[in-house]
Amino acid sequence: MAIQIQHLNKFIGKQHVLRDICLTINDGEVVGLLGPNGAGKSTLMKIMVGVWDATDGSLQVPETIGFLPEQNPLYEDMYVREYLRFFVELRNQSSKPLHSTPYTLYQQVEDLIERVGLQREANKKIGQLSKGYRQRVGLAQAMIGDPELLILDEPTTGLDPNQLEDIRALIREMGEQRTIILSTHILQEVKQMCTRVVIINHGEIKVDKPICEIEDLEETFKQATKNE
Repeated sequence: MAIQIQHLNKFIGKQHVLRDICLTINDGEVVGLLGPNGAGKSTLMKIMVGVWDATDGSLQVPETIGFLPEQNPLYEDMYVREYLRFFVELRNQSSKPLHSTPYTLYQQVEDLIERVGLQREANKKIGQLSKGYRQRVGLAQAMIGDPELLILDEPTTGLDPNQLEDIRALIREMGEQRTIILSTHILQEVKQMCTRVVIINHGEIKVDKPICEIEDLEETFKQATKNE
């Protein structure tokens, strides 16, 4: 299995943000993580990637994780190829480097650029790119090291229709090779890309089902997130 979470709780001050979360996600699943603002989705993802610690409970995740946060933090004065090379080099300086020779270091960067369709933009400054291409840069960074698990927080927010379809297609392609957790407010996106739906409200899991078992996702979401 890719993820095993047992009785996980998170307090921020006196606020009980996550309540007794139990969740198992198997290798190769593409999971849509849904919920209203403040439901606890981003908190759960940040705990999965190690940004925050849980207050209590247990968590097992893969050794390699790629993360694209909602606010995609990019160095806009850097060129695309320069930016990706910088982060590949940082990753190679970690305790478990990806490869060892300069050639393979160069090849990693070129492979990432090709994988996310940035060939024509590789010599541009990130600040010159459209929102869609900036998201591609963020996805490329998240893919460094070919992670077993990819966690994407609102990856299509603010994209125009053409950019939206391009990024969705890219995510679908990535989902053929790894486990993905996708947080989004767009229910149609979940229908198109995900194999499973997890709905969180008030810090609790309200729904956890394969997408094929949900006849009406809009109604399921409405019922799961109504005020109690």
